Amino acid sequence: MPIRVTVDIVIFTIQSGDLQVLLVRRGIEPYKGRWAIPGGFVLEQESLEQAALRELREETGVTDVYLEQLYSFGDPKRDPRGRTVTVAWFALVDAERALQAGTDAAEARWWSVQHRPPLAFDHASILDYALERLRNKLEYTTVGFQLLPDKFTLGDLQKVYEAILGRALDKRNFRRKIGLLGILKPLDELRSEGGRPARLHRFSARKFEKLKDKGILFPF
Repeated sequence: MPIRVTVDIVIFTIQSGDLQVLLVRRGIEPYKGRWAIPGGFVLEQESLEQAALRELREETGVTDVYLEQLYSFGDPKRDPRGRTVTVAWFALVDAERALQAGTDAAEARWWSVQHRPPLAFDHASILDYALERLRNKLEYTTVGFQLLPDKFTLGDLQKVYEAILGRALDKRNFRRKIGLLGILKPLDELRSEGGRPARLHRFSARKFEKLKDKGILFPF
C-alpha cells in the first residue's frame, strides 16, 4: 500500500492576552464532528509549502501569514484510512482576520491553547510540539513580533511574551532587559493604556540581526 502525504498547519494568535490556536470541526469521516488542526493531502504536482498554503486558504480563508515547517509525524496507526505521513507547519496570524470553514470542515474558530477540545488523529501531539517550538524560538528569532502590529507599546510586547510562555513576567525586569537589547525604536506617539498614555515603539530588524550575529539571545 503506498504511503500518502498530508500537511497539517498549527495556526497561533494572541487574543485578549491569551495564546490561541485555530481549529476546524471535521465535516467528514474519519473523526466527523471532532476538532482538528487544518490540513489535508498533498496533491501530485504540489510542493509541501504550496500544499500548506492551499489548505490554509481552502479550510480557513487565511492567506499571507508567517509560515514555518515544524516536523514530520509518521506513526503507522495515526490515520485509520491507511499509512499516512504528515508534515506539520506552524503559522502566526492576526486574531482579527475573518475565518471561513472549507469544503471538509463544518466550522472554524479560535481555541485557547490551555482549554482546547479533544483533537482528531494525533493532532494533540502535533499542537504540543508546535507550542514547544514557538516558546523556544522566542530566545533567538523575531517570532514574538509577528503577533504585534507595526506600532506597539511595551505593555503589548510583554503580553505577547507572557501569553506564549504561559507565565507572568516582572514588568520592571522585562522592560529593563528589552531596553538593554536596543531593538526597539521609541516613537513620538502615545496611546492610552489603562487610562495612562503609553509610548508606541517600532521593532528594528536591523538591530536584531546585529544581536543575532553576536550570539546574543533574548533573556526570558
